Amino acid sequence: MTAWKKAQAHAAVVRCAFCKGEGTDPFGLLSPPAKCQVCGGRGKVTVMEPAAACAFCKGSGVFHAQRLVCTVCGGKGMVTVMETTEKCACCRGSGVAPGQYLPCTTCRGKGVVSGEKKTAA
Repeated sequence: MTAWKKAQAHAAVVRCAFCKGEGTDPFGLLSPPAKCQVCGGRGKVTVMEPAAACAFCKGSGVFHAQRLVCTVCGGKGMVTVMETTEKCACCRGSGVAPGQYLPCTTCRGKGVVSGEKKTAA
């Protein structure tokens, strides 16, 4: 199986968070009929699984109180995470760097970090 086919096997199609599945620019900045810059007007995006809601934008796909695409999830509202994760100790799972409006550098804005599998003793 090629690497491309393996990647497709672990991908999910979800509603575009940035345009809320409408396929048009949610802020009408370019022009009213302009296509969404994240999904290209399809209203759906592909994310690699396992995936979780983006902690930085809270799944909205929009950078905090701005008209910009979230820099963590790329506007999809979902981020790929490792199967075994734990809450980021630095940002406490918020995805936001303490005292800033930027993504946490420890978890890269995901709110979780790779955790170790715990085995029964």
